[in-house]
Amino acid sequence: MNKTALFLFLLVGSKTFSQNTDSTFVAKDSVKFDFKAFAVPAVLIGYGVIGLESDQLKSFNSQIREEVTEDIDEKITVDDFTQYSPFVSVYALNAMGIKGKHDFKDRTIILATSYLMMSSTILGLKSITKQQRPDGSSRNSFPSGHTATAFMGAEFLYQEYKDKSIWYGVAGYAVATGTGLFRMYNNRHWLTDVAAGAGIGILSTKMAYWVQPWISRTIFGDKQMDGNSSLMPFYDGKHIGCGMVVRF
Repeated sequence: MNKTALFLFLLVGSKTFSQNTDSTFVAKDSVKFDFKAFAVPAVLIGYGVIGLESDQLKSFNSQIREEVTEDIDEKITVDDFTQYSPFVSVYALNAMGIKGKHDFKDRTIILATSYLMMSSTILGLKSITKQQRPDGSSRNSFPSGHTATAFMGAEFLYQEYKDKSIWYGVAGYAVATGTGLFRMYNNRHWLTDVAAGAGIGILSTKMAYWVQPWISRTIFGDKQMDGNSSLMPFYDGKHIGCGMVVRF
């Protein structure tokens, strides 16, 4: 289990908490789009996707499963609650007077946008891949929704409070990593499911922060942007999502 924890936490933390201003696109509304910030979620998602077909990664999945489940006496369902802890913490901290980056309306817009992106992606991939869970209970293992929710919230907590203290983000990512570990400990997900879920969660929040000014201006009438980008929702009869067009 220690190897798995290091894989998830160090891979995410090594890049997420670094502040690199290179390779950024600055829109006219002064929102920075940092292409390098998407490296970690891309690696995590890529690892999960490759694991769908790679015999080597499937074998590694099985080894990890045997390692983390060998001494299980009963399931610990704490992950059903810890998945929500990071983003709930943002509202709790604000209620205690520790203000984050955004006010209630804007952070709620960000959270709702992130959750929509994350959940639509998770549900779509589950229905497409139909991967069997380690416990054989169903064929909707890939990717892990609990893990995606937890890492979505961890990135949300980090973004809101990184200017106050990096330790808020560290705590959020620790809880998210624990959530992913418990999904494997409870024999509900493979490592590749958890890795992909973590990447999708982080990516959804990063995208939500980038499109928030456009959503605030277009839907809520806030004059924050000059029409440099547009967001287009879609529904194909089975899946929902959104696409974004940016004019450079």
